[in-house]
Amino acid sequence: MAEARVNPVMPRGSTAVRPFDVVVNPENAGWAHSGLRVVRLPVGGRVKFGTGGDEMLVLPLSGGCDVACDDERLTLTGRRSVFSRVTDFAYLPCGAEITLRAPNGGRFALPAARASRQLPFRYGPAEDVPVELRGAGSASRQVNNFCTPESFEADALIAVEVLTPGGNWSSYPPHKHDEQSDGESRLEEIYYFEVAPSPSGQPGCGYQRVYGQADRPIDVCAEVRSGDVVLIPYGWHGPSMAAPGYDLYYLNVMAGPGERRWLIRDDPAHSWVRGVWAVQKIDPRLPLTTARERRRP
Repeated sequence: MAEARVNPVMPRGSTAVRPFDVVVNPENAGWAHSGLRVVRLPVGGRVKFGTGGDEMLVLPLSGGCDVACDDERLTLTGRRSVFSRVTDFAYLPCGAEITLRAPNGGRFALPAARASRQLPFRYGPAEDVPVELRGAGSASRQVNNFCTPESFEADALIAVEVLTPGGNWSSYPPHKHDEQSDGESRLEEIYYFEVAPSPSGQPGCGYQRVYGQADRPIDVCAEVRSGDVVLIPYGWHGPSMAAPGYDLYYLNVMAGPGERRWLIRDDPAHSWVRGVWAVQKIDPRLPLTTARERRRP
């Protein structure tokens, strides 16, 4: 895997290319497989684009949309926000021409991976997304496994959403997936963050840690806010820290050169932490979301 040629921390707006607020691709990330775009559409807005050599998903972050893929069409109900519901989504094959229309406006993430097979355009119902409660105690978090090898067919793309209640740590213990072996996959990973605001509407923040080894150095301990991106080309990553009072969301996008598997290896210095979870309870605030839209407080 090539060394990253750019700073792994991409602040909100730093990769914007109209009409997209976020554009991460192999060219600007310095790697070969994973990508992500985020687009904001006004009421009645639309965007057209081609998938090219990538398979992609349409994942509503807020709002719903109509998706046209060549001559086929479907409608995504979407959600009010990433903190209100597990959303439905659409799979887009490589080599397709796409139009998104948002009658009521919204924001939409487009996770992507370089693909070698053209699979069919199709719908992913929210009700079919496996919701996993992972960890325990202050390491409790929710993982929406909407596009894993076990839950949804794709050629190379793996994508999940993680919701961490305020004050908790996720992506913990620190782990990596940068070597191909029986117990580890080689995957490039993107973290796209959103942070729930305070009750008065003030923006919040979280923190992300990434670190490497002597032969492959990388050192990130960064404050992250809504719209920020952190790249994981290699190395140990975690924890992802939700500041007290501010729930944290991140979208993980992964792809690599080998078989589509998501296998990780814990940092041996911290793997013992998993053993204490057996005597701890999962945070009672979880799950933060389900397939049913949560009403406003």
